[in-house]
Amino acid sequence: MKLSWTANNYWLARLVFQRGLALVYLIAFLNALNEFKPLLGENGLLPVPHWVRLVPFRASPSLFYLVPRDWAFLAGAWLGIALSLVALAGLAERLATPFAAIVWGALWILYLSFVNVGQTFYGFGWESILLEAGFYSIFLGSRSVAPQMANIVMLRWLCFRVMFGAGLIKLHGDPCWRNMTCLDYHYQTQPMPNPLSWYFHWGPEWSHHAGVWVNHFAELAAPFGLLLPQPLASIAALAIVVFQGLIMATGNLSWLNLLTMVLAIPALDDRVLRAVWRVATPDLQAPAPVHKIVVGLLMVLVIALSIRPIGNMISPEQVMNTDYNPLHLVGTYGAFGGITRTRYEVVVEGTADESPGPETQWREYQFRGKPTALNRQPPQIAPYHLRLDWLMWFAAMSDYAQEPWFVHFMGKLLEGDRDTLGLLRGNPFPQRPPRFVRAELYQYEFTTPQERRQTGNWWKRQYVRQYFPQVSLQNEDLQRVFHDEGWK
Repeated sequence: MKLSWTANNYWLARLVFQRGLALVYLIAFLNALNEFKPLLGENGLLPVPHWVRLVPFRASPSLFYLVPRDWAFLAGAWLGIALSLVALAGLAERLATPFAAIVWGALWILYLSFVNVGQTFYGFGWESILLEAGFYSIFLGSRSVAPQMANIVMLRWLCFRVMFGAGLIKLHGDPCWRNMTCLDYHYQTQPMPNPLSWYFHWGPEWSHHAGVWVNHFAELAAPFGLLLPQPLASIAALAIVVFQGLIMATGNLSWLNLLTMVLAIPALDDRVLRAVWRVATPDLQAPAPVHKIVVGLLMVLVIALSIRPIGNMISPEQVMNTDYNPLHLVGTYGAFGGITRTRYEVVVEGTADESPGPETQWREYQFRGKPTALNRQPPQIAPYHLRLDWLMWFAAMSDYAQEPWFVHFMGKLLEGDRDTLGLLRGNPFPQRPPRFVRAELYQYEFTTPQERRQTGNWWKRQYVRQYFPQVSLQNEDLQRVFHDEGWK
């Protein structure tokens, strides 16, 4: 077996990586177009204008500090979509290296602007992973320029931290990852199950235990192969791609799995990629001296910024998904260090009754992704991201007082706000808004195979407690919260 570190073997890998990253950017900006305004717009659940008055620019730099207005958010999303399509079509790389850098740099600045004012709705690890990968892509060069090994190494190092960080957080965290029982619960209690989650949950016990072993191999052993020469790096990358595909088949984790697959591509030798994509390598120019210097300086910066993430990863007190700077560069990543054993769901209800009593009929609001109706098959959402649905999963594990956006959400339902209702699967009050809303907490479980045959339901549930009291727009407590949070 002949080992190789030759950078010339990564021209196609760079091309495929850029297309994949452009696709993830496109999904992210489409998400901003659809959801940013109702969640974070001028009259959103956590309005950006309120945020920029409280948080200094240097702590969370964003273009939207200049214009925190809905029209600017929409313009930013549309511009991001347009630039993503330019990159996806490969037009950016057909230009000279400086022009390609401008396209990728604009994508990074735009998305950084959304994330840095996105507050809890943009507080997911994959936002920072996308930004870090997007920053490195600025320096990859054009299609006619030979790849630089430093670029390939930095991208592999990012993929290593994503995978190995996820493996370590599991070993440092929940003991079920060490006794091989986490998958006994995970398929049912994960944030947003998909159509196959029910089947995986009721798979044989040995498959759950085997799945944990596969997880440990993919996250704790395979990442080291990314740092080795070929063909070992390609073998490790293929293992990661297959593993991420399996995770995507079992649940909805936004674009995390797709993005991690994309990050593994720079570890694939062009000879591997040409087995599925037959593209001839053109005559390549050497990178310009200034390009080499800039990439070299970037690598020095990445090495310096890696000290704290390495310290965090190897610490027994490892912190999950940590950023060390407002530019989201060289962070620590990892997910599901703890597995919830019980699934709780917040069920939001409304009524048109003027004075609710014991006989009142409450109608449930249905969400696009999270479980509410018992007979609805869990949908396939990923690689798209439903931010409100994800936050509802977190809200069920805490009190609404710890989730200030939730009170605003209930007020928007009372107002019949069109943008907020657009985030939901439907509106149970199409004629006029409800008089009262409330939220109840239930414990949800997958039905057994026998129960599903008998009822056709995917879920069963048991009432736990009241989560949010019934309120109307005339409620004094609700009005006080709206006033204190700058609602009006």
